Amino acid sequence: MGEELRHKESSDLLATPIGDQDHVQGPATAPVTLLTYGDFECPFSRQAAGHAKVLRAQYGDRLRFVFRHFPLTAKHPHAQQAAEATEAAASQGRFWEMADLLFANQFHLDHEQLTQYAARLGLDIRRFQHEVTGHTHAERIKTDVLSGKQSGVTGTPTFFINGRRHDGSDDVSGLSAAIQQALAKG
Repeated sequence: MGEELRHKESSDLLATPIGDQDHVQGPATAPVTLLTYGDFECPFSRQAAGHAKVLRAQYGDRLRFVFRHFPLTAKHPHAQQAAEATEAAASQGRFWEMADLLFANQFHLDHEQLTQYAARLGLDIRRFQHEVTGHTHAERIKTDVLSGKQSGVTGTPTFFINGRRHDGSDDVSGLSAAIQQALAKG
C-alpha cells in the first residue's frame, strides 16, 4: 500500500517543470501557476480556455497561466494538426491568438481552415504551411504529451496548480477556490 500511495502522490505532481518551451501568460513571479493540458478539438478544453481568461482577469499578476498540448488523436482527428498549427503560429509570435481562434472555431480545423486563420492573423502563409505540412513542430507536441503522461494525464483538460494536479471542480468557481487556497499557502 505504501508504494501505491507513493505512486499516487507522485502522479499528482507535475513531472516536467515549466520551462522556456512552454506557452505562458503572466509573470514568472506570480504566486500561483495554473497549467492546463488541453486539446483544441475537445469541448471541455474549450471551456477551460474560457475559464482561464476569466481567472487571468480576476487574479491579474497573481496568476500565471501555462498551456501544454495533449491532443487526443483517437477521439479528435484534427487535434494533432491543430496543435501543430498553434506551434507554427508561435514561431511567428502568435500562439495565443491562434489558440483563441481554434477554440472559437473548434469544428472547423481542417488544413484549409487553419491556413485561413493564419491569414487572418497576418502570418507568413508560406512559412506557416511549410511548418504545418512538414510537421516541423510534431516533436514539440510529442514532448508535451510525454510530460503529460509522466504527470498522470489521461484526458483533457487536466489542470495543475503550483505543480499539483487539481482534481476538484474545473469550473471557474472551483478553480478560483483552488487558486485562493494556493494564495493562502503563500
